[in-house]
Amino acid sequence: MMVQKREPAVAGSFYPSDPNELRAAVQALLDGAGIDPGPAPRALIVPHAGYRYSGAVAASAYAKLLPHRSHYRRVVLLGPAHRESLRGLALPGVDEFTTPLGAVPLETAGLPDHPAVTIDFNAHRLEHSLEVQLPFLQLALAGFSLLPLVVGQARADDVADVIESLWDSTTLVVVSSDLSHYLPHAEAQRRDSDTCRAIAALDASGIGRHDACGAAPLRGLLRAAHRRGLAVRTLDLCTSGDTAGPRDRVVGYGAWMLAEKEPWKPAA
Repeated sequence: MMVQKREPAVAGSFYPSDPNELRAAVQALLDGAGIDPGPAPRALIVPHAGYRYSGAVAASAYAKLLPHRSHYRRVVLLGPAHRESLRGLALPGVDEFTTPLGAVPLETAGLPDHPAVTIDFNAHRLEHSLEVQLPFLQLALAGFSLLPLVVGQARADDVADVIESLWDSTTLVVVSSDLSHYLPHAEAQRRDSDTCRAIAALDASGIGRHDACGAAPLRGLLRAAHRRGLAVRTLDLCTSGDTAGPRDRVVGYGAWMLAEKEPWKPAA
């Protein structure tokens, strides 16, 4: 039977298309973030711009996986729909996603059974918010299956219910989202600081649609994390004006990890 694949759409633009160059770039970002022997993340919030803009911010979160890299069996990856108009959450309906580093098998068992979840390959075909996370996951984890969900217009409770139905001790949830868009640097800092406080408080209602392009999946994760009593740790917060762009119109980036309040170790 022919394997159905989702091929890379932004290799060569958001990140290197050459496998050796990509591996070296991601490894350098992870090495720069350092290894923290802290608690194992249950979830991460990471940005999805080109690596020269937000790669170091994303790496600050992915580096938290390295001491626990062999324990995760599945990654539930959620990101916003930039290319297609979408209601609810969409699975791609294929067998694997590919990057220059190789193929990532998709989860085929235990798919979410929820009326807000549909299958829509077009929502995934050109979407970068999920794709740019894959090379980081391929290097940070020993091996995993992927359950990718593009999130369009969706209620926080629906997204939270889907996440809750998939969460177990060997599942990592990753939400891909940038923060404010195209504001002057100082104004973006103020708005993103407010968003950071809402995330730290697990306050889904404190995230407006102009505060984060991934507001819908982010609100769902915060709602699910509040139900589970998880703790949030802010890892990085900056703008494109701090990394590789001008300061007159910036995009905000942040990274957070969510973990059990008491030390938690994934099942071996």
